[in-house]
Amino acid sequence: MTQNNTNPTGPTNLPHRRLGTQGLEVGAIGLGTMGMTMAYGAGDEPGGIATIHRAHELGVTFFDTAELYGMGTGSNEQLLGRAVKGFRDDVVIATKFGFDLTDPSKVGAALDSRPEHIREVTENSLRHLDTDRIDVLYQHRVDPNVPIEDVAGTVGELIAEGKVRYFGLSEAGPDIIRRAHAVHPVSVLQTEYSVFERAVEVEVLPVVRELGIGFVPYSPLGRGFLTSAVKPAAEYPADDMRSWDDRWQPGNYEKNLAAVRELTALADAKGIAVTQLALAWLLAQGEDIVPIPGTRSPHRLAENVAAARVTLTPGDLARIREILPRGAAGSRYPEEIMPNW
Repeated sequence: MTQNNTNPTGPTNLPHRRLGTQGLEVGAIGLGTMGMTMAYGAGDEPGGIATIHRAHELGVTFFDTAELYGMGTGSNEQLLGRAVKGFRDDVVIATKFGFDLTDPSKVGAALDSRPEHIREVTENSLRHLDTDRIDVLYQHRVDPNVPIEDVAGTVGELIAEGKVRYFGLSEAGPDIIRRAHAVHPVSVLQTEYSVFERAVEVEVLPVVRELGIGFVPYSPLGRGFLTSAVKPAAEYPADDMRSWDDRWQPGNYEKNLAAVRELTALADAKGIAVTQLALAWLLAQGEDIVPIPGTRSPHRLAENVAAARVTLTPGDLARIREILPRGAAGSRYPEEIMPNW
């Protein structure tokens, strides 16, 4: 197998990719900011800002946030806005609407994509990000109580007003994607996709490619299972999602750990990190794919970005699918919040 030069401290000359057919173009590896304020323990704003600055130095141009990631306070968007203030025009900022965050006990479960709420969230996001436009505005989750045509129409109006540049969907199925796209062009779909999670390959990826929509995989590193020395669920604090994630539970944890060890052996043979192997695998699935791994570590970030220079052979790709033919053991979400395609 060929060795790959992936020194994480050096320049990357990060290649760009097109997402959709409306003109959106970004670096081949983006940065997800969710973990800087939620889901993985207490936040660290100075560390988050330092990581975002390092991302810009390495050529990252695509930054992903959401109203939800601040639990309704705007904290995640505010962090990102402060971090990119000195180079705002160099980057693409994506944020999301779609949740009802008025009841803390229902965060992540209660939905609200009513047109008036979309507008309210958009104005809040513009203020929190301290910017005059949102580059990509996603519907975070499909709201069964609001026709997707109304959602697409509202975002289309915001685009016409100059407040938004591109329309995105997240965790939407083929029918919703087609109906939304018929009202206003969808530039990008964001959904979980990785060596651990393959559901989109059956119906979703064929539809977005038919319609000319780009694809942004979130959790491309298995929510951290591929990034470091993982522990069983019981060893994580309650404010860390790995404490309840099904992939970390007894039985599934051991199977997934064994698979990661096999992936690591393959990565070691190529002289790369297993995280780089996983990101390179995603990039090899199509030129219309831009993953957004999240991290709080500038060093880990540089390692992720360097994955854009990794070349996988047909034999490498076949071996990865042999190790994880159907993805990870365990469901990616509890049943009550599992997206329904």
